[in-house]
Amino acid sequence: MADAALNGDFPIWRTPEGEPVSCVEKIKVLNENLAELRALAQDALEDAVLMGCDERQVRDVLAGIVAGLVNPYSR
Repeated sequence: MADAALNGDFPIWRTPEGEPVSCVEKIKVLNENLAELRALAQDALEDAVLMGCDERQVRDVLAGIVAGLVNPYSR
């Protein structure tokens, strides 16, 4: 899935039960959000590297941000 987003392709979005999301508007929002996240992360990586930061550290920090996201709707 990550490779698809990096190439400008998008994943098949799935429900928790594994079924594909079928609503076109929902898919559009999900794909737009993913594209925005990718662009922002790319900008952050480029800025950090240009300012002399270690690329691996920046990638680890970005991955940590994603890993630390909280689902406010979990039961």
